[in-house]
Amino acid sequence: MLSTVGVLVIYVALTTPPEPIWLVFLLVVGVAAFWLAYRMWLATSDWIELTGTEIRTGSGLVIARVEDIESVDQGVFAFKPSNGFLLKTKESAEKSWAPGLWWRLGRRVGIGGLTTAAETKSMLQVLHPLLHPADKNA
Repeated sequence: MLSTVGVLVIYVALTTPPEPIWLVFLLVVGVAAFWLAYRMWLATSDWIELTGTEIRTGSGLVIARVEDIESVDQGVFAFKPSNGFLLKTKESAEKSWAPGLWWRLGRRVGIGGLTTAAETKSMLQVLHPLLHPADKNA
């Protein structure tokens, strides 16, 4: 869809050229749509996996360590990706973003986006006992 937006915006800019400032604006929007589509295509070729100690990408990049997670928020009004959840970590980390999979801003990590609700729910069901080992008997 982003590529289609890029094509349409550039097509409009080139076939019916508006004033120069609007032409530049349309070309920038078209190129930005292509760039975002490319970034999303690269990011979604990777995956997210949960181990006993960390949440990481398939390429080995650690998103968050389990012992560093303070809280998990999957509420309706949480600033989280669609079909996803929000983690709050104890330590701040460098900003990072994989469009459609996850993002990190300081102590907050959003996981989800293009993932299905079932996938993120399964990850949360496995993550909960790792975060709250005392609740296993309850």
